[in-house]
Amino acid sequence: MKLNDAKLKFIDSWGSFGTHWGINRTMAQIHALLLISPDPLSQDDIMEQLSVSRGNVNMNIRELIDWGLVERTSIPGERKEFFIAEKDIWKVSTTIIKERKRRELDPMLKLMDQLAAVEGDKKDKEVKQFVETMQGIKRFGNQADKMLDVLVKADENWFVGSLMKFFK
Repeated sequence: MKLNDAKLKFIDSWGSFGTHWGINRTMAQIHALLLISPDPLSQDDIMEQLSVSRGNVNMNIRELIDWGLVERTSIPGERKEFFIAEKDIWKVSTTIIKERKRRELDPMLKLMDQLAAVEGDKKDKEVKQFVETMQGIKRFGNQADKMLDVLVKADENWFVGSLMKFFK
């Protein structure tokens, strides 16, 4: 496969994967393009290479910056803004994990706290079942939270080494 074809396939596939990870396709495609670009790209470069509108690029770049996956940079002598992506995949992965945890898991755990405190007779089977279910979800969420914290804080070499020992 030629390099250009491989790049297009990667960008398209990363876009598809992104929809499974909870981000929109264009955001993931922009991220993919910036990941594989050796030089910073301008908004115009991104628009041209991905055939997307200025507004779409602008909105998704801002979101990628908010996620901590992309940053603005300047090039001496250029008036345009340029963008670069974090290239270290371990950092990219842990950044995504932290952001998803903040946006999804933390609010769910807060909600489970509120719902487990439902009013009613704790001996009533419906109240009892509801509370037990909410507590079970919260226990699972707390375990996932602890596991994600360990993963995020782990050194890449330690994690890979530990994972390999687990599978042996």
